[in-house]
Amino acid sequence: MPESVAEPVTVTPAEPQNQTEVFAVHGADPEVLAYAMAKYSRSALSMKESLKEISSQRAEQFLNTFYFQYGHRSIADLAHIAFAIERLSLLAAISLVDEQRWDGQERSTRYQNFKKSGWYMPDFGTDHGAAQLYRESVEGLFTAYHELVEGMFESLKKQIVRPAEMKQESYDRTLKARAFDVARYLLPLATNTSLGQIVNARTLETQVSRLLSSPYGEIRQLGERLRAAATGPAWNVHAEELASLQREIAAVSPGLGERAEAVLIREVKTAPTLVKYASPNEYEIATRRELVQVAGELMRSEAIDPAPVVDLVERKESLEVEIAATLLYGACHYPYRQLRDRVAALTEARINEIIALGTRHRGKHDELLRAFSAGQTLRFDILMDIGGFRDMHRHRRCVQVLQGYTTAHGYDIPEGVAEAGLQPQYEAAIQAAHGAHTKLSTESADYILPLGTRMRALFKMDFAEALYISELRSQPQGHFSYRRVAWEMYEAVRKQHPALAEHFRVTDVNEPVDLLKR
Repeated sequence: MPESVAEPVTVTPAEPQNQTEVFAVHGADPEVLAYAMAKYSRSALSMKESLKEISSQRAEQFLNTFYFQYGHRSIADLAHIAFAIERLSLLAAISLVDEQRWDGQERSTRYQNFKKSGWYMPDFGTDHGAAQLYRESVEGLFTAYHELVEGMFESLKKQIVRPAEMKQESYDRTLKARAFDVARYLLPLATNTSLGQIVNARTLETQVSRLLSSPYGEIRQLGERLRAAATGPAWNVHAEELASLQREIAAVSPGLGERAEAVLIREVKTAPTLVKYASPNEYEIATRRELVQVAGELMRSEAIDPAPVVDLVERKESLEVEIAATLLYGACHYPYRQLRDRVAALTEARINEIIALGTRHRGKHDELLRAFSAGQTLRFDILMDIGGFRDMHRHRRCVQVLQGYTTAHGYDIPEGVAEAGLQPQYEAAIQAAHGAHTKLSTESADYILPLGTRMRALFKMDFAEALYISELRSQPQGHFSYRRVAWEMYEAVRKQHPALAEHFRVTDVNEPVDLLKR
């Protein structure tokens, strides 16, 4: 049993205390700080008093009892941890950040040259032919990417005259950024990137479990490394300075040097307790497998209906139909409207069977699958290029249900390619990659899909979030891909709810944009 943290009862009347004290806390280990904050509910000690009496061992004892035995997961919300994740593929990065409670930044494909970033090579075992095709496909896309950057840059210089007051360096940097906007459509999902994230331990535990459940080997390995980084020694930005200081102290006084060593260069583990039991989510794995089978049986290889870039699916189905259709949406490549209408035609008993399938394998501590987040008024089924989707993916105040990667939806041609006379080269590169994708049968084939490939995702939100996305993403400095999506979201709301359109402050994406003011 854990130690008692209750304070003795006193009969002395409390005195008025009108002076609120506010202070920032720095230097406490994440789990120790979480323990100290949790003690507010079990102790009358102040934060300063709690932190002075807590050791990392006591924090671990407390968390082992109240977090794991009693399920007080809110405690983990209080431990925030910063991570650097470097040299992971774009495909893995999309999966990593797919959390509704996530904060971070990633290396931008819009402002940096990815030609020398490197790329991920899956393990093809003894299938040397597949490995060679994969390598040739990725290298071909990077060659085309470089040529497209240079070609677009030269084309833009011919189209746009540098103002006399603008420095040559700024002019070149601005046009290069526009060239990267276009060329990134050819970056394969295998491309290496880097990102930083700051998440609380509850999100981290869920994230690690989800990554360990992925069908992609790289992502499962990423989950293992993320767990190891949280439970193992953290990198201290001041380590060299502190070690030097400790040596200087030890040179003057060996005894004081030992004390300084325990304080200055002690090993810190950011979350040795809270994520140590994170494991693959069998509920998610088993349910995903069964939903794919049910979706295939239900649609019977039915053709995928044509769909606009943004389809605001009006609400006419029951909550039960929405949940069943959303469960199947993530397990296939069909539009939500097509699935919704197909499910709505089923018997009530069959609809309930699909919903029950979504909870059949749920364990005692498993949260419901994201597909059960239903009931929002606005449901946007969005079909867009993967690169542009990644910008939309950053919006956390909505529910996003992603479909898998496929060549079935084709690809987008970015603005400016045709005008620069580069469309034949662009299409040849992307079609070659799509052709190679069909020849590689494993999940590894998805890595050679370029960012110009279309993907589908369902965004469910309230009115305020739809207005926010439309206003923010339609601004002139944005990427032309998601600017178009944001505008189409506004247009869809305007058509279905005309009285609400006047409240949007969107930028008309059909108006010309001064590329030198991005």
